[in-house]
Amino acid sequence: MMQRTRFMDTPESVLTQPNSAHLLTEQDRNALIVSLTKIDGHWCIMSRYGDDEWVLMGAPTNSAESRNKINFLIIPEPFRAVAKLMIYRYMRKGRGGGRRPRPGTLTRAFLEISYFLRYVQSLGIDKLDCITPIVCSQYVHMSRSKRMQGDDLPTTKTVYRRVMAVENVYLLSHFTNTPLPAHPWPDSSAHKLAGVHRHNRGKVTPLMPDDVFTRLFQEAWRVIQDAHRLLDMRDEMERLAQSGRDSKFLRGRRIKSLGFCGTYEEFKSVIVEIRTACYIVIASLSGCRHHELAYLHMNSCRCTEDDDGEQYWWMSSISTKTYEGLTEWMVPEAAVFAIEVLERWSEPYQARLLQEIAQYRESDPTDLRIGIAEQHIGAIFVGMDSRKKNIVRTLSTQALNANLREFAQSCGLDWEIASHQFRRKFANYAARSQFGDLRYLKEHFKHWSMDMTLGYALNESQEMALYLEILDEVEEIKEGVVASWLDESEPLAGGDGSNLVDWRARGESITLFKSHSAMVQSIAQSTPIRSNGHAWCTADDTQCVGNTLEKSRCGKGCDNAAIGRPFVEIYVALFNQSKELFNAEDVGPGGRMRATSDLAIYGNVLVKLGYDINIRHEL
Repeated sequence: MMQRTRFMDTPESVLTQPNSAHLLTEQDRNALIVSLTKIDGHWCIMSRYGDDEWVLMGAPTNSAESRNKINFLIIPEPFRAVAKLMIYRYMRKGRGGGRRPRPGTLTRAFLEISYFLRYVQSLGIDKLDCITPIVCSQYVHMSRSKRMQGDDLPTTKTVYRRVMAVENVYLLSHFTNTPLPAHPWPDSSAHKLAGVHRHNRGKVTPLMPDDVFTRLFQEAWRVIQDAHRLLDMRDEMERLAQSGRDSKFLRGRRIKSLGFCGTYEEFKSVIVEIRTACYIVIASLSGCRHHELAYLHMNSCRCTEDDDGEQYWWMSSISTKTYEGLTEWMVPEAAVFAIEVLERWSEPYQARLLQEIAQYRESDPTDLRIGIAEQHIGAIFVGMDSRKKNIVRTLSTQALNANLREFAQSCGLDWEIASHQFRRKFANYAARSQFGDLRYLKEHFKHWSMDMTLGYALNESQEMALYLEILDEVEEIKEGVVASWLDESEPLAGGDGSNLVDWRARGESITLFKSHSAMVQSIAQSTPIRSNGHAWCTADDTQCVGNTLEKSRCGKGCDNAAIGRPFVEIYVALFNQSKELFNAEDVGPGGRMRATSDLAIYGNVLVKLGYDINIRHEL
């Protein structure tokens, strides 16, 4: 049973507590408040400094409760008191006096520190001020080895966490009475020791392949479209259970009579699949992180209308990743439909949650579990925890990822899927939309302009980080395009393409740029690049008719057009169509003259791209 304690009138005393505890008496230290929760409008103390286990509040609701606790009993006894001093200081002021860490960051830092302190104790050291730089270096060496990690070599990220823990101990030990006497590596850093270089600190989320994403989304949409029929069956089965005539035999017979082809256990799996399908659709069309979708509640969508009568849907939630708080995302109607399905899906779970809270309150109005359970009221991405008497909580990241893997396997996919991949895929699709690959996005999100200004309808409630991630994807795609332009083995056509070929041959980049990568980045950042479907256009605007009505203009030598091999199939089709027009009996002199001109233009482009125009290809 969770510890019970008294209510507080206000939480102001927590704000005025000292940020360091090493100068306090033991009694005053143990009385310090670590965390609070609110029950029935009153603040209630969850944990105090003197507790062996600290329960942290304020984590995203999709965090497993076990990951929001700090158990000091796993720290070797000689270091337990100083570990509390260090973690308390870190909780109050962050690392080096920076931003306060979130509960998840704090618990991870605590675990890494515990590994280091256990290692130190194994060497016979029982005081912080006896830890030398040699001991720290030995720990780093061991952190890189298989011996500590098992059979496999540790990842760079794992080594970095281990090394950073040592730096944390050094910094935080100065708020104890036994600080480390010297910096563990005064001439280096955790990044260098772990092998984390500036160029590889960025995005590590794998980009989901298009065929994988397409299969997942199509199957998820199919499930959602059939969801209300299945939920009608679920409601009927619930009425059967409440009638008192429920049995395994009756459930099986009833579900078949309702038109479900399968067992009742299979039916329950299909119902769970609806939640997974809703996640795939909403995440794919919003670009939200999992914790932001976990904060989705009933009635989270609203609709606005512009002066032309166009409707736009907005989805509101909470974002803690960048400390933005209440945030909005513009979403298409398909996402709104998925949210409405999920709202209905979650109704019986919310009823069960309210029943749980009522039972706690009836037994003890000060039960701290009330404050924890109330955080999940109204949430729609919920589920039951079978390990804890089927209590209802927001779906954790671990549980969601397990559901996603099962869903992907049912689609015949072997891609290692995870919830965070949908955000990058969304950003990648949005970035590619300006290059013409996915122009339908402009219809779904009508405010978006093809030049990606992203200034369409920004308001202070929208999540800016998502737009920055889209711009990161834009830059990555642009650098890939420029790299192909500068590859001497890659043929190019069009006016700009021919100029680039001549420039490559002169070798001027040797004197203009310090390296090939610097050249690629400089050109990508300074050149407007977009696809019009048949060429890369580098014009400052989209007014050229070659981008819309007159496709042949790009092939005539337009100074803003660069045509590479990715466009070969387009020009093969244009060439074949012009040839058919030329051979048509009723085309007339004017049509034949235009066909002759187009054949010359498209044929010239294909020749420059290394294509044999004498071979007819049907696409």
